[in-house]
Amino acid sequence: RVCIRDICPEAILVCMPVQWIAGSGIYANSFVYRNILIDAGVPPMAVQPYADAIETIVITHAHYDHIAHLREIVRICGDPAVSIHEADAAGLADDARSLSLLFGARSPGIVPDVILRDGDRVGSLHVIHTPGHTPGGICLYDPETWVLFSGDTVFCGGSFGRYDFPGGDRVALAASIERLTELDVEGLYPGHGEPVTRGGGRHIAAAREALRYYG
Repeated sequence: RVCIRDICPEAILVCMPVQWIAGSGIYANSFVYRNILIDAGVPPMAVQPYADAIETIVITHAHYDHIAHLREIVRICGDPAVSIHEADAAGLADDARSLSLLFGARSPGIVPDVILRDGDRVGSLHVIHTPGHTPGGICLYDPETWVLFSGDTVFCGGSFGRYDFPGGDRVALAASIERLTELDVEGLYPGHGEPVTRGGGRHIAAAREALRYYG
């Protein structure tokens, strides 16, 4: 099978309209992908330039660093639909599940508009349930552009999400990462740290090996 990357390696960069909104300190990155905002831990003013285009907010998991400003962002974006996996949905209002008290804060107290499950689609993004860091953690994958938004399941550089918080599960995390290695990934956009636009699959494979031997 001939792949466009074999013919023109630069072409993939044109096909990945991802806007990275870098998280500050311990707060998570957000990404704008077409009309979708992924995660809502960044300050609302950082999202403001994209507000008119955002129709859906997808939360990769309900830890507070990913949802800290969800209520305010919903307001400035004109009330887009909020989506989250069914196993983490309660964390949008439950301080214990969101770990918000560790941040000296409270959960945003939002009821999601859409409950996600493995295999669902949000626009062109396929929902992949990746428990381990939390019970309802998800990744979002676009098979047309080889883009993966990995939340706190895997990070660039071969690291992986913690599994020692309430609801964490090392065995589940290992199975989730193994599943991600089966995808064709170029752009890897994690919940923390810098993303990469090429070779994302190598970072996922490195995370699998790191968890296997050092996790």
